[in-house]
Amino acid sequence: MHALVFIPTYNEQENIENLISEILGLNLDISILVVDDNSSDGTGKILEKISKALPRLSVIHRFDRQGRGLAGIVGFKYALKQNVDYIIEMDADFSHRPKYIPLFLEKIKDCDVVIGSRRARGGKVIGRGLRRECLSLLAQYFCRFVLGINVLDATSGFRCFRKNVLERIDLDKLKSTGPSIVEEINFHILKQGFKVKEVPIEFELRCAGSSKLNLIKVLDAFFTLLRLRFTR
Repeated sequence: MHALVFIPTYNEQENIENLISEILGLNLDISILVVDDNSSDGTGKILEKISKALPRLSVIHRFDRQGRGLAGIVGFKYALKQNVDYIIEMDADFSHRPKYIPLFLEKIKDCDVVIGSRRARGGKVIGRGLRRECLSLLAQYFCRFVLGINVLDATSGFRCFRKNVLERIDLDKLKSTGPSIVEEINFHILKQGFKVKEVPIEFELRCAGSSKLNLIKVLDAFFTLLRLRFTR
């Protein structure tokens, strides 16, 4: 069973090469797609260099930084054209550890979507300050309340899908241009009755580089979810 790992990037030069090496080092039937949003720190150049020696690595460069949501749509559309059985989505900053990928591929045999969950029993968040943790918890409750998503970690972007799940979602009609694409896809998955399993993970703050989350993105996610709720 072949899997494709999809990683969106923006300014991840300190992480991306090590992350790719660790994923390929799992010695699984896996290929990797990186969608880079015109990184200003040289991430794109690093990807071009290492892709020449790694046939299992594909790179898409987007020359306008258009947002995490639109990068996700580009990545999923590419993945759906490939001869793969599973599509794994993860961040590039090592907050999502590749060591969980074999577990995801094992658990998905009994469900349609696996979510790497910080909130499931056994999951935890390491190194996050109280303010950020409170904000994360509020986002969880808000998302579950507004969209009616029965998932403990509704904002987790570390997921494994059966290919046919994403084939059932009209990617061109998604409303999110930013990080809220995670919650929006979860909404459509559950609305269509797919079986979701949450697997506990240890979520660690990024190894290097700086967070891309800011107040504008938080507010954008807030209004996007409200729009999704009242236009569905």
